Amino acid sequence: MEALAGRRSIRSYKEEPVSKDIVLDLIKAAETAPSAGNLRARKYVIVTNTQIRKTLAVAAYGQSQVETAPLLVVICADVLRSSRRYGDRGSLYSIQDAAAATMCLLLVAYDLGLGACWNGAFDDQIVKDALNLAKDVLPVAILSIGWPAESPRAPPARDQDEVVSWIE
Repeated sequence: MEALAGRRSIRSYKEEPVSKDIVLDLIKAAETAPSAGNLRARKYVIVTNTQIRKTLAVAAYGQSQVETAPLLVVICADVLRSSRRYGDRGSLYSIQDAAAATMCLLLVAYDLGLGACWNGAFDDQIVKDALNLAKDVLPVAILSIGWPAESPRAPPARDQDEVVSWIE
């Protein structure tokens, strides 16, 4: 519960790299996420290359944290993997698989003292081209990750009556 309550979108990072061991721990955490048919129809692209980060920042409509973070993890839906079993629904299921993995990764990043931001606004084709993704692999999230250089406050909570409906 502490990670759920404490996690924030961090967009400013120290110029300190994230070790490969930590990156592998993040991916291990992501892979614990639930998955349709336990297919784990998702892929991870780890980006530390400065030029690729710049290209992905352009794809992300100029979101500066995509360029300045020392680490990007691009989480992708493996549509073909899921569609082989689930047909047309496989596209949705693979996106859900990727989203669940994204949240697990973000929570463990927070637990390890890292800052991270889920960047979902980007041009799919530019990302696919920059990362040489296969035709049936869809980028779902660009996670900018690093050691935090900011501590944003929590946004105001929403009223339960606004977000919950009961059918009894």
